[in-house]
Amino acid sequence: MIKVVSVENMRKSDAYTAEHSASFRELMSRAGKAIFDAVEWRPPVAVVCGVGNNAGDGFVVAELLCGAGVPCTIFMLSDRVSDVSRYFYDKCIALGAEIKNGLDELCLDGFATVLDCIFGTGFRGEVGEPYRTAIRRINKSGAYIVSADINSGLGGDSGIGDVCVHSDLTVSIGTYKSGVFLNSAKDIIKDKVNCDIGIELLDEPAYLIEKHDIRHLFASRPHNSNKGDYGYVALIGGSLRYSGAAKLANLSLAALRSGAGVAKLAVPKSLVNAVLPFVLESTVFPLDEAEGEYCFSYATADELMRNTASAALGMGMGRSDEVKRLLEYLLCEYSGNLVVDADGLNVLAGMDSAKFKNASCRLILTPHPKEFERLCTEKFEEFRNDLITAAKAYAKRTGAILLLKGTTTIVTDGDTVYLVDRGCAGMATAGSGDVLSGILAGICGYVSDDELLLGIAAGAYIAGLAGEIAAREIPEVSMIASDTVRAIPQAMKEILE
Repeated sequence: MIKVVSVENMRKSDAYTAEHSASFRELMSRAGKAIFDAVEWRPPVAVVCGVGNNAGDGFVVAELLCGAGVPCTIFMLSDRVSDVSRYFYDKCIALGAEIKNGLDELCLDGFATVLDCIFGTGFRGEVGEPYRTAIRRINKSGAYIVSADINSGLGGDSGIGDVCVHSDLTVSIGTYKSGVFLNSAKDIIKDKVNCDIGIELLDEPAYLIEKHDIRHLFASRPHNSNKGDYGYVALIGGSLRYSGAAKLANLSLAALRSGAGVAKLAVPKSLVNAVLPFVLESTVFPLDEAEGEYCFSYATADELMRNTASAALGMGMGRSDEVKRLLEYLLCEYSGNLVVDADGLNVLAGMDSAKFKNASCRLILTPHPKEFERLCTEKFEEFRNDLITAAKAYAKRTGAILLLKGTTTIVTDGDTVYLVDRGCAGMATAGSGDVLSGILAGICGYVSDDELLLGIAAGAYIAGLAGEIAAREIPEVSMIASDTVRAIPQAMKEILE
């Protein structure tokens, strides 16, 4: 797993390390050397510096470039130099480095590489002048662009920025910051690498999942086993208005492809004939209904959930009081793992969240940011700049496991945070959430209780990787959810190899 930290955690850890084991000057020297070593420099090089210690990293790189005989020019956008940075700035002057001052001097024509050292992770708010114009010139330069630690203009915690440097490579220092994964980061950073310079972390980081972290969850199964060993899974959804037979089939097929022993697709009676042709490997369980809408029946619900290890609920069900009755029944009486998505989340948003903490089942919520806004009754604008903290706080308060969807998905139980950055733009299509819910329900049917959180992160990883595999053969603009389902076996194969 790869550690990912908040800006505040990095700031505190940086200060602690400087006080106890290495000075700020030593850490800056290490950071600049790490950036220098991480890049295949194409001369001539432009080092564009703002204020603060991020500029100091640039001065160290410029010093090393000069020493290696690589032509470089330092462009200073401010005449302010931090105390720590000045030592390296003076060394650049002593070496005879070319230094140009002010925005008027910033002409990047002819430079093969541009090193962005304008802002560091401490940047906040909107980019003002002259930095706004400087960033636009960097992006239009046509050069190979390297950002030091994080792209200037990009929020270190949020991955959000109005005007940002778009890099070919971002060289993270110490530990990756969450902002290089969240929100718009994937559209801004082509490639990234982290360089450890010996900073001791004070607070618990989040963990970015890699395939070897989850491989053991899907290890070889013993010959002496049967379908019951891998979980009976109930997948509950649909209504006449939102029939989507193929989408509902994707839900159940995703659960089976992810390793579930048996998948029961529960839909209103009027939809049974529509879904049957699509679910040859699943069983179909008819639900009571009135005019195509689900009607709660205690006896039917009890029969459906009997012996099931996990369930997924909400997809295309609507937001009726009958769906609320079913959810209340499950919260009180079901003892398995319950994945709630789509309409189920909207119904839960109107319920007292105190019921979640006392639920008899293990509640797994899978909102996108707008659904999360409804659940936590806060406007997205209030938590968009620190999604990890908001997700962690909500999970801690409610006792639920939260899977917050995004370009990087956040999975947390309120204590541990896993991040999953797999997936592609082609998955922004109807039914992709249903596929994820099916995968999660399938895995939750057989993963052990002590690895449930990791299993849920693994589900997000499989869904994202399957989408990427599908996009290797199909243009992203043409992808549909079933393409992701068909790629699940290949995703599993790549994880296990």
